[in-house]
Amino acid sequence: MSERDESVNPTETSAEETATRQSTPKLDSPGARLARNMIFYTIVRLLLVVVLALVITWVGNMIVDQFPLLVGAIFAVIIALPLSMVLFSKLRAQINSDIAEVDVARREKREDLRRRMNEA
Repeated sequence: MSERDESVNPTETSAEETATRQSTPKLDSPGARLARNMIFYTIVRLLLVVVLALVITWVGNMIVDQFPLLVGAIFAVIIALPLSMVLFSKLRAQINSDIAEVDVARREKREDLRRRMNEA
């Protein structure tokens, strides 16, 4: 057999390339946006806790001689939860819409898979 006979059919290659392109996430896909926004939201919330802990500890040290950092950190976590819900509401709304988009895409893929399985 010649090299030409052993080559892969061009239509099969294009189908494989299409499947590969569909399986690799794009930088602006809903899943990538969701991951990016979740990482950013997590980092911002952690920074808020750290800043609050330092402020609470600093104020505590101004009032008493030795104010434990752990106590400041505990108060910071308690204060940061409702504060972050108010301060970062736009980012949370964006994450919720990204989750909805990912769910829609996942639902469509699942329905497509079920349809193909029923056809077979």
